Amino acid sequence: MLLGGDIGGTKTLLGLFEPGEPQPRPLHVDAFITLDHDGLESILGAFLQKYGVDASQLDASSFGVAGAITDQVAQLTNVPWRIDAGEMMRHGFRHVRLLNDLEAMAYAIPVLTPGELVVLQEGVKISSGNVAVIAAGTGLGEGMLLNIGGRLVPGQSEGGHADFAARTPRELEMVAALTRVFGRVSAEHILSGPGLVNVYRFTHDLLKVDAALDEERLGTPAVTGVRGTCAAVGLVSDPADLPPRITASALAGRCPDCVEALKLFVSAYGAEAGNIGLRVVATAGVYIGGGIAPRILPALRNGRFMDAFRAKAPLDELVSRMPVAVILNSKSGLLGAAVHANQSR
Repeated sequence: MLLGGDIGGTKTLLGLFEPGEPQPRPLHVDAFITLDHDGLESILGAFLQKYGVDASQLDASSFGVAGAITDQVAQLTNVPWRIDAGEMMRHGFRHVRLLNDLEAMAYAIPVLTPGELVVLQEGVKISSGNVAVIAAGTGLGEGMLLNIGGRLVPGQSEGGHADFAARTPRELEMVAALTRVFGRVSAEHILSGPGLVNVYRFTHDLLKVDAALDEERLGTPAVTGVRGTCAAVGLVSDPADLPPRITASALAGRCPDCVEALKLFVSAYGAEAGNIGLRVVATAGVYIGGGIAPRILPALRNGRFMDAFRAKAPLDELVSRMPVAVILNSKSGLLGAAVHANQSR
């Protein structure tokens, strides 16, 4: 039996799988609110006890983790957890492996079906090429599959925390405003759920007047304040409700400042997807994962995303030939972790 996990900043998915090819068969899958628990051990204990499984019965366990992995130890970026694969094996688990969350998602790419994808650009797939993965959700993740001797080998990246590259006068204004708040603006400060809130605050001129944001200068990208929301979005008690409210307002055209916020977000997302396509030379495809993309498909398909993706002179022809698709499978990270566990046993 295999154990897979997708440990995110908002939600944690765990699954028990039966080994199989091309992908393991799920037996039991449960979702947990990550911050409702003080560590992975707490969630694992409840999950395994529920299904009457002991750690010693597991042939292999792989976990995609939202953070950098160093010597099989992970300190999550937006969650105060530390996960140590060696410590888990000392407590009865066998063949435990930690993966960066986008590295885990990358393992799922080769086994996704056409029905689990929405194509934004057909391109011309080169089977001997590399693959890039980018996913905006609670944070921004980036990953890759490098073609080594005809075999796609997933790798981790923390590119979401690299500097945000402004391309237009309006984006330069936005970066200047956010720099006053955060000191340094990363791609995740804009391309994530909390990042969309940052963009929304910029288009509504709230960054100039909300002094409470100064308290978050040294904190995470998450914006905790909910004051000053526009009439189209309404007042919310939970900051996590803001991104979907902003998106709904923008897609319905209820507020011009919300519309601009989504346009800025989509254009920046397309540009960063094109950036990782260039960095990896992703001639076998660029895949857009995470929870946000499937929810804003109309905005991704209207041309703005792909226009920004392709605007890479002098290499615009190269990126124009890269296949680009949105991943619809909301459990692709968990699936990838299970695929890795299947290969590791």
